[in-house]
Amino acid sequence: MTDTQRAPQTASSEVLYAVEDHIATITLNAPERLNTISGPMLNTLAALLTKANEDPDVRCVILTGNGRAFCAGLDLNKERGDEGLSAASSPTTLDLRNTPPTVLQAMDKPVICAVNGGAAGYGMDTALGCDIRIMAESAKLAAAFVKRGVVPESGGTWFLPRMIGWAKAAELIFTGRTLSARESLEWGLANEVVPDAELMGRARAVAKEIAGNAPLAVQAAKRMMRMGLNETFPDHVHHVYLQLLPLFKSKDMAEGIRAFLEKREPNFQGK
Repeated sequence: MTDTQRAPQTASSEVLYAVEDHIATITLNAPERLNTISGPMLNTLAALLTKANEDPDVRCVILTGNGRAFCAGLDLNKERGDEGLSAASSPTTLDLRNTPPTVLQAMDKPVICAVNGGAAGYGMDTALGCDIRIMAESAKLAAAFVKRGVVPESGGTWFLPRMIGWAKAAELIFTGRTLSARESLEWGLANEVVPDAELMGRARAVAKEIAGNAPLAVQAAKRMMRMGLNETFPDHVHHVYLQLLPLFKSKDMAEGIRAFLEKREPNFQGK
């Protein structure tokens, strides 16, 4: 068995992890409660995202859910017990450095969210934290925060104004509206919408297209896009040049040029 054809690996019963063809698939697996996330699940999800980001064999990540929901938010029932958010933090502090939204934002590996069903509250913010969103026809994005007396606690107030502009973000957040998959596409929050049965096939097709490119270049491009959100243009151009210097010396760049001249598909090694 090659590194690109590993057997599925189960990290826990509620968050599954597998790697195949340079693609890591992370699956929320608590369908009986619509994949609402408990404190332990938060820790596991963050750890698996970090694992995928640090694995040199992984070039792209797919995040999805089992059942009829992607993620219906935080598990408020378990929060009443000993598996709520207090299980992921101390009683008086919340270490945001290792929470899924922060880890997602810091990842260099591209992340595709295959939104298989409803994504509400924390689930919606998690989907927004991914680079690409492919939604099933039945999927929805529910910005129901203000209907529960809270704000988008995991990145929504940062993502939405940047993704769709202030006015549309204000409309969505202040009303707590639910968008269908087609509405999400119209609002610019989804890359594409596909029939439910085709969701994972399409997500894997896009992931394989990404994984077929030079991984160091893809990761550098994502890093530059992230940095560019908070940089002036002159500073950004300077940083792009600094990113190019090590790429010029990489074996993958030499392979890319050879493959182009020889009119064949490149065989990138991530080196």
